[in-house]
Amino acid sequence: MQKPVFYLFLMLLLPAHFCVFAQSKAPGKTDFIRTSQNFLYAAKSGENTSAYLDTLKNADENSLSNQLKNDQKRLAFWLNLYNGFTQVLLKKTPDQYKTRNSFFSSKQINIAGELISLDLIEHGILRHSKIKWSLGYLGKIFPSAFEKKFRVEKLDYRIHFALNCGAKSCPPIAFYDPNKIDKQLNVAVKTYLKGECAYDQSKNVMQVPALMGWFRHDFGEKKHLLEILKQNQIIPANSNPKIQFKKYDWSLYLNNYKTENNG
Repeated sequence: MQKPVFYLFLMLLLPAHFCVFAQSKAPGKTDFIRTSQNFLYAAKSGENTSAYLDTLKNADENSLSNQLKNDQKRLAFWLNLYNGFTQVLLKKTPDQYKTRNSFFSSKQINIAGELISLDLIEHGILRHSKIKWSLGYLGKIFPSAFEKKFRVEKLDYRIHFALNCGAKSCPPIAFYDPNKIDKQLNVAVKTYLKGECAYDQSKNVMQVPALMGWFRHDFGEKKHLLEILKQNQIIPANSNPKIQFKKYDWSLYLNNYKTENNG
């Protein structure tokens, strides 16, 4: 069946990295990763997200799990959802941000019939069942069955440079693709560190983003944290500065999307 002229016109207007989101794998089969991408794009453009919310709500849990069969797919899907839901929920009711702990822990996201929170996506799924306020040292003793089914096999510290919680100090939002996610996360790390770090060579002091202190064990303590800074050319390879953690700016700042030119 020939596609409508309007559809073809839209495809020409959209950036190339959005065009891939347009169709499902096959008739009658939902591609949940593309759904997550489309949902995030709708959140960005201000389109109605109801259809995507219904698709996610009514998803078959086993079908979803079968599609998210490796960490690359899980990372892309859950990063897109976290960032999309943060935008949608806060645009709808910005006052929720006045009580941030309640906002992040509130079960207001329905995935495959399971009500979950942004905290569960971040700390349960993307951080492999870590306790939120433990600097990354402690894991949950009794994670839920849903959490165990969908969590990543291995925690990747780079997620902290990809999650946007709606604050001014948050990293910008990108559209994650499992086929490109390793490169995308590397870009996210370098872009954020270059914008947030400050090295005082005369005092041998390195100021780094607050989130690297909040989740310090995820980054492998000071030694590996310094290696991350050196790998991304933030400090000289032979340096060993004192680490200071910057203050986080929690001012509400939505629509902080990454552009083609900022990384």
